Amino acid sequence: MTFSADGIRLSVLDRSRTREGEDGAVALRATVDLAREVEALGYHRFWVSEHHSVPGVAGSAPAVLAAAVAAATSSIRVGTGGVMLPNHQPMVVAEQFGVLESLFPGRIDMGLGRSVGFTDGIRRALGRDKGDAERFGEQLTELLGWFTGTQTAHPQVHARPAEGLRVPPYVLATGEGASIAAEAGLPLVIGDLRGRQRMLRAIDVYRSAFRPSAWSEEPYVVVAGTVAVAGTEEEARRLLIPEAWSLAYSRTQGVFPPLMPVERIEGLMTTEKPTEKQREFFASGLKGHVYGTEEQVGEALERVVKESGAQEVLVTTSTYDRDALRDSYRRLARVAGLTGRADFAHLA
Repeated sequence: MTFSADGIRLSVLDRSRTREGEDGAVALRATVDLAREVEALGYHRFWVSEHHSVPGVAGSAPAVLAAAVAAATSSIRVGTGGVMLPNHQPMVVAEQFGVLESLFPGRIDMGLGRSVGFTDGIRRALGRDKGDAERFGEQLTELLGWFTGTQTAHPQVHARPAEGLRVPPYVLATGEGASIAAEAGLPLVIGDLRGRQRMLRAIDVYRSAFRPSAWSEEPYVVVAGTVAVAGTEEEARRLLIPEAWSLAYSRTQGVFPPLMPVERIEGLMTTEKPTEKQREFFASGLKGHVYGTEEQVGEALERVVKESGAQEVLVTTSTYDRDALRDSYRRLARVAGLTGRADFAHLA
């Protein structure tokens, strides 16, 4: 089934998840390979993320990885979902995206988040503290000013080659962040499909408070979430198991581990007796996502788009089996009626 929301864009966010027994280089190269495949399938954009000191995630330098993705592709938009602005000086971020836009004109997006390193040790290593997240609005204004030449924090200083370039900015947000996006007049990326009502309330706040800007004349909403598609509903559900277990483990052990095979996780559930808390977090990690057959996912996505009024859906899927992951994106492309390139017909 094709979900019939005319003009809805479908995009991919990949977090460069590592698998058990492999190093970060394998995960990063797999991200670049996946970008080539989803470009061939007709997806609109491909974004990468920023995580620090996480054993299960190799993507720590999104601007660098975005450059590798853009160099390996030719038409798909490439960006970040996102650069965590409180971790960086706005001028440095502007310079990085100025370089990207100069090398790959018209293809670069600048997705920006307001999270800061999630442990005291990481924050110290980054030279940041929790309070830096509260300065996101101020940092965002400065960052955009480096592109327009209107920043006032550092008179007579210019971000080269960013100044004068237009790199579309997006605000990654839940709750308060939606208000920041609205006040700045920027597109909103909201990743909370599991908390549907909370997400819809935040979107309403964003649309009602939106102020047109030089960057965006009208509100633009991207809803983001996990989507898994397979031949049966149970097969699609199994795709979610490795990420759900990593989440449960991290919340009880303080470490977000590489993805494990589904069969090993199922074995752990029966032989090693996870704690009650781990079982609760694991069960929670399997809920609220969009998964199933092509027909089931098509119907679910159509509901999401109608409820939210979103112009775009940003999909992120993590599972141990990369062949199954690629198959999920191929099936999702069919659900959305994407038209891939004829010279990549072998991917269908």
